[in-house]
Amino acid sequence: MTAAAIVGFSLFALLVTMAPGPDTLLVLRNCLRGGRFSGVATALGAAGGSLAWAVAAALGLAAALQRWDAALTAVRLAGAAYLILLGVQGLWAHRRGTAQRLPVSEQAATDAPTPGRAFRQGLLSCLLNPKVGLFFVAVVPQFLPDHHSTLVPTLVLGVIDAAIAALWLMLVATTAARMLTWLRRPRVNTVLERTAAGVLVALGVGTAAESVR
Repeated sequence: MTAAAIVGFSLFALLVTMAPGPDTLLVLRNCLRGGRFSGVATALGAAGGSLAWAVAAALGLAAALQRWDAALTAVRLAGAAYLILLGVQGLWAHRRGTAQRLPVSEQAATDAPTPGRAFRQGLLSCLLNPKVGLFFVAVVPQFLPDHHSTLVPTLVLGVIDAAIAALWLMLVATTAARMLTWLRRPRVNTVLERTAAGVLVALGVGTAAESVR
């Protein structure tokens, strides 16, 4: 695998990672609730999920999943249900804190995920997103060397993609953490919580609708 292929893949992976999606949204939400460590843990979980998809692609599992419509639909529906669950939980937790008239700082402390839970949320969000697996099936082969074993090069590109995802999402978490004082203002917090929860539900509904077509 040439250096040009690695650089080209890295740039492409960076552009894909920078596009807002469920992982970015979860990082921002958990950072808002639990601070920088929760955001970083979510980022590392999402990167771990990406690496797991890379391993699956290298072993041929992602391609098999793509060919097996029933399994692909099941993963999509599971991912949709998980996003909807996270969104509904967010709406309910925010509504409960508002009903109890808790200060924003106390609401955040009450709803803040532990680093372990934040990591699992990021991991599951990525693992239950078959688009990540399809990315490795459809895009990665274009950067692989011809007439050679694809196992090791796919794993190498998977590690690069996971590292890029981790670095970018941790940058998002760090930037958001520096703005927590402003983000936790009552009016701003209300808008962000409702928007994040609503977008998660919308993404889940959209994924479910796409799966049953």
